[in-house]
Amino acid sequence: MKALIVDDNDIARTTLAHLAKQISDLTIVNEYSNAIEAYHYLQTNPVDLIFLDIEMPEMTGIELTKTLSGKDTIIIFTSSNKEYALEAFELNIADYILKPITPARFLQAMSKAQAIFESKKENVQVNKDEFLFVRDSNITRRLKLDDIFYAEAMGDYVKFYTKEKMFAIHGTMKSAEERLPKDHFIRVHRSYIIAVGKIDTLQDGGIMINGKFIPVADAYRKALNTRMNVF
Repeated sequence: MKALIVDDNDIARTTLAHLAKQISDLTIVNEYSNAIEAYHYLQTNPVDLIFLDIEMPEMTGIELTKTLSGKDTIIIFTSSNKEYALEAFELNIADYILKPITPARFLQAMSKAQAIFESKKENVQVNKDEFLFVRDSNITRRLKLDDIFYAEAMGDYVKFYTKEKMFAIHGTMKSAEERLPKDHFIRVHRSYIIAVGKIDTLQDGGIMINGKFIPVADAYRKALNTRMNVF
């Protein structure tokens, strides 16, 4: 995995570079003290992952992230300030680490990034409303639709969750909704499609599936209640 460090603090860059050396499949290809230089580098040198500070002069980390929309880049924000967390996660980042960065917290964030990186290698298509055919390199394997609990939007990707694994597939929720058979799946939120047969409980504001709370937006609630025969 090729990574970039972008932070205007020398100590923060040094800390991240040191921690990154502990990850065998992670290579720091460059470091920048401001986002504008990083932006120009990324125009011709795509990377898999960016460790990105938020508060920087001229261009913030959030602004840089928005310029990367549509690109295959995983973002881990590093910041001394909690107040940007909500806005940051709306950009579908992998993680948000508060400084000072500890080894344990770094490894936790890297675990998320590596899972996304590995699953993004896979492509998917639907066949006869029964299976997803997932292609990883030159290997194609079947994934039963019945094994899917729900799908979640993640930027330019859709994450499909099964009991054992998550697959991040390049595409849109609209595309996923069109491909998944409507007799098994239903849209409940702009960011979620769920398998009706996997619902454990209905609660105020959402549902539970396999221990995960999934919000149900007002625009989709009536259709879900009708589907579940809830009056």
